[in-house]
Amino acid sequence: MEIRSVTFFVDPSRPLEALALAVDDARSAFAEIGHTPQTIRLATTPFPDWLDTPDRLVDLVTWCEGSGIDYLALGPVRLDDDGAYLSQLATILGTHEMVFSSAEVADTNGRIDTGRAAQIAALIRELAVLRPDGFANLFFAATANCPSGSPFFPIAYRGKATGPVRFSIATEAADLAVEAIRSARDLAEARALLVSAIEREAAVLVTAASGLASRHGYDFGGIDFSLAPFPEEARSVGTALEAIGIPAVGGHGTLFAAALVAECIDRARFPSCGFSGLMLPVLEDVTLARRATEGILTIGDLLLYSAVCGTGLDVVPLPGDVAQEELTGILLDVAALAVRLNKPLTARLMPLPGLAAGDPVVFDFAYFASSGVMETKRVGAAGLLSGRDRIVLAPR
Repeated sequence: MEIRSVTFFVDPSRPLEALALAVDDARSAFAEIGHTPQTIRLATTPFPDWLDTPDRLVDLVTWCEGSGIDYLALGPVRLDDDGAYLSQLATILGTHEMVFSSAEVADTNGRIDTGRAAQIAALIRELAVLRPDGFANLFFAATANCPSGSPFFPIAYRGKATGPVRFSIATEAADLAVEAIRSARDLAEARALLVSAIEREAAVLVTAASGLASRHGYDFGGIDFSLAPFPEEARSVGTALEAIGIPAVGGHGTLFAAALVAECIDRARFPSCGFSGLMLPVLEDVTLARRATEGILTIGDLLLYSAVCGTGLDVVPLPGDVAQEELTGILLDVAALAVRLNKPLTARLMPLPGLAAGDPVVFDFAYFASSGVMETKRVGAAGLLSGRDRIVLAPR
C-alpha cells in the first residue's frame, strides 16, 4: 500500500505561510511509518469565490512550487456559478501544468442540469485538443453529488471557508486486495483478510495523521481508502477482481466481484472520507487497460459497476471525434446514477485527437498503462435532453 496523496484543504484568502512547515512535517511523519507520500497536494475553496485576477492564481502556483506542494486543485464550477467560469478553465488548465479543477453536472441536493452537461461536454472537447495527445483532460473531471473533503484529484475542494486547515489521505491500495484474495481459500476468508488488511494499515496512518494534526492545530479529515491501482499486475484492481474467479474483467460475474471487494471497505473500521470505494481508472490499471483493448470491458460495464462500488468513469480513452452530444449523454448517465443512488461519482473522459475506437493508446506517463481507445455508441443526447433544464431526482 502507498499513500497517493496527503491533501491540505485551505481558504486561499487566508495566510498560507505556516502551511509550508506542515508540508515538510507530513513528508517526514509518514516516511517514519514506511509510507512516504507520493504527492502533497493543496485544494482550495471553489475558485469562482476567490479567483478575481489571473495574477492571483500565478501567485498561488508560485507559492505552491516553492513550498513543496506537488499539485493544486481549484475546486468545482458549481451549478449556480456562471457558465463563463467553464471558459476560464480551458485557459487555466492549458497554462498551469500542476493545476486541476472540476465542474458539477449534479450537486449534492439532487439537482441535475442538462444545459451544464452540454457545456461541460464542450469543455472536454476543447481540452482534448490543447495538446496533441489529449492529456489535458487528465486534469479535469465532471462531478455528480460530490461533497467537499475528498483528497483525490481532480475533485478535491474545501467547502466552508471558516475553520482551521484540514487534511486527508488518499491511498493507493489495490495490492491489499490482490494479496488478500490470492491468499484466501474461499470468499469469506478473502473478505476477512481484506478487511483486516485495511484496518491494520488505516490504524498506522491514523496514528501518524493525528500527531500531524495536533502539532499544527489542523483537522484530520480521514482516509479515502479507495483501492486505487498502479499500472502493475500486483497493484491492479482488475487483477484482484479476476483472482476472485472472473476470467476477464467485463465478463459476467464482474459486478458481483466488484461489489464484494467494495463492501470490504464499508466493513472496515477507520475514519473515512471521500469515495472510500473501488476505483476503476482504465488507463491507470494494467488489467483494466488490457481488457478495454480487447473490447471485453466497455463504457457501459464501467457505468454498471459504478452502481455498486465505483467512482464513475475515470481516465477513459475515447475516440478523438466523439461528439459533444454523446459526451453530454454520458455525463447525464453518470449524474443519474450518482443522484438516484446517493453516492459521489465523477467522469474524467479523455477524447484522444486523431484516434478511433480500437486504436492503441500509449502515454509517456508512469501512472498510465498502454491500452486502446474504447468504443462509444455514436449516438448522443437529443430532444428534451438537449435543452437547458435543471431537474431534481429523488434518491431511492
